[in-house]
Order: sequence, then C-alpha cells, then structure tokens
Amino acid sequence: MKKLILLSLLSVSLFACKKNDGETTDPEFFVNEDAATFAEVGLLDIGDTGAAEISAYDPATKRLFVVNNSSVNKIDVIDFSNPASMKVISSISMTPYGGAVNSLSVYDGKLAAAIESTDKQANGKVAVFKTSDYSELKVITVGALPDMITFSPDGKYILTANEGEPNATYTNDPAGSVSIITVDNNYAVNTIDFSSFAGQRAALIAKGFRIFGPGNDFVKDIEPEYITVSEDSKTAWVTLQENNGIVKLDLASKTFTSIFPLGFKDYNVSGNEIDPSDRDSKVGVGALWPVKGIYMPDAIGVYTTNNIPYLFTANEGDAREYTAFVEAKRVKDITLDATAFPTRSALRADDQLGRLNITSTLGDTDGDGDFDALYSFGARSFSVWNGNDGTQVFDSKNELDKVTVAAGLYDDNRSDDKSVEPEGIAIGKVGNKMVAFVGMERADAVAVYDVTDPIKPKFLQLLKSGDAPEGVMFIPAKNSPTQKSLLVVSSEEDGVVKVFTPKTI
Repeated sequence: MKKLILLSLLSVSLFACKKNDGETTDPEFFVNEDAATFAEVGLLDIGDTGAAEISAYDPATKRLFVVNNSSVNKIDVIDFSNPASMKVISSISMTPYGGAVNSLSVYDGKLAAAIESTDKQANGKVAVFKTSDYSELKVITVGALPDMITFSPDGKYILTANEGEPNATYTNDPAGSVSIITVDNNYAVNTIDFSSFAGQRAALIAKGFRIFGPGNDFVKDIEPEYITVSEDSKTAWVTLQENNGIVKLDLASKTFTSIFPLGFKDYNVSGNEIDPSDRDSKVGVGALWPVKGIYMPDAIGVYTTNNIPYLFTANEGDAREYTAFVEAKRVKDITLDATAFPTRSALRADDQLGRLNITSTLGDTDGDGDFDALYSFGARSFSVWNGNDGTQVFDSKNELDKVTVAAGLYDDNRSDDKSVEPEGIAIGKVGNKMVAFVGMERADAVAVYDVTDPIKPKFLQLLKSGDAPEGVMFIPAKNSPTQKSLLVVSSEEDGVVKVFTPKTI
C-alpha cells in the first residue's frame, strides 16, 4: 500500500495550487501519463441527430456544456464532476436568441455561444452566460452564420468565424467575416471582412486559393470556418475551408495580416495512395491516381515551440451544394482530355475513378470544355503548417486511411467522396508529450498522435467514438475533475458524448 501511495504522489506534483474557481494554475502541476494509453471511461447519450455537436468545459463548476439541436435549439448542461457517471442537470434554451447554436467556449465562469439567425443570411449573435446559474450576461451581434466561437487564452477576446453562406438560390450571399469581441470593454465588437485582400485576388488564386460560384465576388465568397489563437493571445489563425486557405489575424490591431493559400495534394506521389471507389472489391486499399486533393481544412489548432507557431489542420474538404449551384461531379460524368488522360476510358469505370467526386470549378486549364486535371475535396489527412508564412511542414499522407482500415473502422462507402473526413482537432500536453487528437467524421474514430516534434508526428493509437464525431476537446489534467488528462468527443449523428483518459505511469 505504501508503494502505491508513493507512486501516486510521484505521478501528481505536490506543488499544484488552486484558484478560487477550482482551476489549477501552477505550472509545476504535473501528471506522469502515457499518451498512448487513452481508454474510454464515460459515455452519455443526450439525443439523436444534431445533438452533442460541440462541447465546452467549465472547471469552476465541473460542468460540461453541450450543443443540442436534435429537437429544439438548446445547450445541455452536464454534471461532469465524475466523468464515469455523467448526467444532464439542466439546459439553456436558445429560442430567445435566434436559430441553431453552432459552437461554445468557456472562460473564467463565462459561457459564450455562437447562434445563427433564423434567417441564416442575417447577422448572428453571441450570447454570454454565467456558468454558475446560466443567467445572461450579454448578447452581441456578429456577422452572418457564426459557425465557431472561442475565447482567447487570456480571456480578453471572444472570436467568431462567421461563415456567411448564401441562400439556396444564391440571391443573398452575405460577406464572410470574423468578429472580435473585447470582453473588458463591455463586449465591444469589431466585425471585419476580407475586402483588404481583394487586390491580391489573382496572386492568391495562382497559389491555390479558391474564389468561385455564381457571384464570383471576392468578399462574399470567402467563408471562415474555425479559429485558433496563439498561447500569448496576440495572433489568431482562421481556416477558410471552401476557399482552401488560412488567414492570419493580429488581435491588437484587429486586422488580417495575410492569407495563406494551401495549394494541392498529389495523389500520384508515393505515400499519398488513395482508394477513390466505393464500387471496387477493395476496402480502403490505396493506389496511385492522377488526382489532386484540395486541403480545405475544417478545425485548426496551434502549438508554439522554438518561437514558431505550428498550425494543425484537419483536412476535411467540403463541396458547395445549393439549388442554384452544385460544384461536385463524378469523374464518369465529365469529359477527360485525351492528352492528359490517355487511358481515360478505363479511368471512367466505377471501380477506377468513375465514382470519385471532383470539383467542376478546377481542372479545365485551357478552357476547351474538357478536364486536363482532377481536383477532389479534402486531403484525407491532417497537416502541420508554419504559422508565420503558411509553409507546410508535415502531412499525414494516407496514414489515417491505413490505421482505420487496420482497425476495421474504415467506411468504404465514403471512398468516392472524402474518405475518413478528418474534421476535428485538439492539441494538448499529456505527461511529457504534446499530443494531437484528430477526429474523423466518417470513420467514427479519433487518431492520437505524439506531436512533441511538430515536424515529425507519430501515430500512437486509435479511439472509437460515437457516430460522426464533431467536437474534439482536450481537458488538461490541471483543470480536470479527476486531475488526469481527459479527451471529450461529442458526436452529432447519435448524440453520444464519450470521455477518454490515459494511464498514469
């Protein structure tokens, strides 16, 4: 017994202290954990499709706040004091605020919710509540369709990525924007669009940035998706998913400073082999194909080391599909250039490239009506980029496909589209390692990577999630109700919240 107690004391530093809100703040707090040993310790089902989309945790009250749009628009409040025995204890109705709640973030006893308007093209709202009694603190108007929200690490700012999607007929296409709310200035808001980059349009497109659709309007066409903020709360980076880019934001001046076009991934290069068909005899077994992937990241996280901010992106991909405009086509339904594709008849077969969805907005390089190149949605991977200049320093290539195939979790019905669809990502420190958690919507799984060296991530393990994991949230041991690292995965198709924790060493 004495030996077990001694090991426990060695694994958790005795120098940790607590703030009044219950959050451990001392940097010497340390739990010696094995990042390759995460295992499920809790599960809660809060609804059906649309439930459990995004979660946020408050260490002061030990409550988990979860988006639930399954039947009515609300935020469910979960007692998280014991993750192995979670229970819903209350809910916050979103009816007074507009339409669906899309995202949540918590800081210092405040819960911020991003809420779209009932008219999705109209300005949305951010509602801020006390985590203790759910009372309303402030309601702020932001841009159209706020899709993601986050506090800066210092709590000074609340930021929203306002996607600004068009209506079905493309007759109303609001500008995409980012709203910056200054908390200590009575929640004053600055909403900024991308008009300052309009003069760089041609140069950005030449590097793989996408401006397309019926309106072909630079400012209206850009659609922010997800935000990450540097540890010093000075810089933010925002994914522009449909546009295949990342924009850098200076928070002090509240201005965008640069856009990083992300270029394309070549599936005809060794290591990038893919399975492009859901009608062949193989399940996820890749081969080389004359196709390129458009990275089109959804979630993004940042980890700074050696004074370089490294950006981690989940390269999901997304096609625009509206009544007035549908960009996706199958390869068998287009005309391939005879010179670029000498075996074009064979390639159009269903068990070859015929079933693969590609964008109709790229590939006709000479304007003669046939396709000289093929560009599919997403990159079936996660990537790491230098946050200073946008240079790619790592891509997981086809490893996510391989590990899900090996685990029996690969969904071959999605091979013709975006494969495992990496969508969520979270970064955190587990023991002595920096770790990335990559949620895959179509594999119903989370891949765990050691990213201590961000240029050379190493796969550690695969975790089975609920159906279509949307929210991937890491709770460091210092803030955890168990004083151990926790991974919370919320899944939008079955309403399941799962909690995972690693073993201590």
